[in-house]
Amino acid sequence: MSVIFLDNAATTPLEPRVKDEMIRMMENFGNPSSTHLSGRSAKVEVEIVRKRIAKAIGALPSEIFFTSGGTEADNMALFCSVRDLGVKRIITTPIEHHAVGHPVEFMAERGEIDASYLSVNEHGDIDLGELENLLKEGPKTLVSLMFANNEIGNFNPVKEIGDLCKQYGALFHSDTVQAMGHLPINVVDTQYDFLTCSAHKIHGPKGVGFAYVRSGLKIKPLIQGGAQERSMRAGTENTIGICALGKAFELALDEMAEDQKKVEGLKQYIIKEVQSIVPGVKFFGRSGELDKSLYTVLSIAFPKSNNEMLTFALDIKGVNVSGGSACNSGSSQGSHVIRALGSWTADYQPVRVSMSKFNTKACADGFLNAVREIYTAQAVG
Repeated sequence: MSVIFLDNAATTPLEPRVKDEMIRMMENFGNPSSTHLSGRSAKVEVEIVRKRIAKAIGALPSEIFFTSGGTEADNMALFCSVRDLGVKRIITTPIEHHAVGHPVEFMAERGEIDASYLSVNEHGDIDLGELENLLKEGPKTLVSLMFANNEIGNFNPVKEIGDLCKQYGALFHSDTVQAMGHLPINVVDTQYDFLTCSAHKIHGPKGVGFAYVRSGLKIKPLIQGGAQERSMRAGTENTIGICALGKAFELALDEMAEDQKKVEGLKQYIIKEVQSIVPGVKFFGRSGELDKSLYTVLSIAFPKSNNEMLTFALDIKGVNVSGGSACNSGSSQGSHVIRALGSWTADYQPVRVSMSKFNTKACADGFLNAVREIYTAQAVG
């Protein structure tokens, strides 16, 4: 059975041109920390990618640190801000990715910080007035708010958040894993102190990403054991992964407008058609509004009275979707993001359809036909 893959917020297929870059780098096996010819050759490759990424987001090469992915990059920003920069409070929301939520909870439980959670409305929106009131008083603060939510697609007003943080002397960390490579990001236009990226969200390999750390922030390494990454991240550099990340990043930026147009069209088509198939269907967050959400993410709220095993039923039909973040798989409590939107969500089952440039109208039709078959069979039964 052929599979229709519509879970690209969890991971994306490897781009063939990225695969070619990985194969090329397999021949360059030198350790970038070695001073001989093989080591220097590998080092050059790593630094080319660092400069390319830095230029693309308006940063300095010295502000880019390669990591094992977005989770490590988020952890670096959070733990190092508390340990090294005097942060005593972290302001975040209950709908952040667990790569942010769990470290914040861990440090709060240990008494290392105070954790303040901005409220979100039934659509997942924050209130900038509430954020400003918190920033007006209190200890040294890090604000950690994602650019685009991985489950409901909502945008946060990162420009305004960055401006508020600068005005009140707070640090601003944004988990940009879902936005990076899909939307323009510039650290000069927006007052970011920390950003994160994971290659496998933009058709690169798993196990590699980067952290942006604004120049002048004197943090110490989260991972000890070597002088790699200018003594900021110990461990032999994943040269194959880093070069693959660089290629994936380059392609994502070069083809962003074309990819966005294509994927937005698919999202709009699914929104229209699924509403005609299932009476009473809604959309979680702002995912049903093209101008207010990430074009790759659509979180559909199916009435629970119709089918409470919908993701499983779709899987049986060869359609890969999810009920939320892949990091929630196996959780009996379901999505913390959906629960945070209020009591109304209890009557609906989330199905996250997340798309990439490799999806086609045939993929969308395959999903819609599967939904139609499931609901038709249920009505007959």
